[in-house]
Amino acid sequence: MNRPVRDDATLSRLLAGIASGDEQALKSLYDLTAPKLYGLILRIQRDRSAAEDVLQDVFVRVWQAAGSYDPASGRPLAWLCAIARNRAIDVVRRKGEVQGPVTEDGEDWVERLADPHDSEGAILGRDALKACLGRLEAAQRDCVVLAYCEGYSREELASRYDKPVNTIKTWLHRGLATLRGCLETAA
Repeated sequence: MNRPVRDDATLSRLLAGIASGDEQALKSLYDLTAPKLYGLILRIQRDRSAAEDVLQDVFVRVWQAAGSYDPASGRPLAWLCAIARNRAIDVVRRKGEVQGPVTEDGEDWVERLADPHDSEGAILGRDALKACLGRLEAAQRDCVVLAYCEGYSREELASRYDKPVNTIKTWLHRGLATLRGCLETAA
């Protein structure tokens, strides 16, 4: 199974390779991190086609800016997530779209999104998310977590649970809808 790597040394080595113009390093970095970054982008830019465009743009920027990554300043995945988050927010703002809930006090919902550098307490109500995840059936909950936190593909999940891909898609769709409803009432 080809799951995203969380190994900082590997990601740092790939970024160094990209900085020196190694196209294979970019491909490897893409294979390892694209599912995680795409999931992050989708939380901001809900249109899948637009999210795919943002993901492409993120890797163009990584290609151009890999030389500016400094391992002493933070983990490589956090650096990549910051680029993805900022690009997705830029696109949403440029289009003038409001895709999140409108707050009564007029606060920009985009500013409330979790940043990879936020403290744990600041990241979008982990307790509420944990409680809402607890409402899902075990297999559905595990599928959602594996897909959106660990980057498993629908095909990998279908193989893992010995279910058709369409069943996995249904589990994920229903699980996300349940989570969304639960989190909106918890807010």
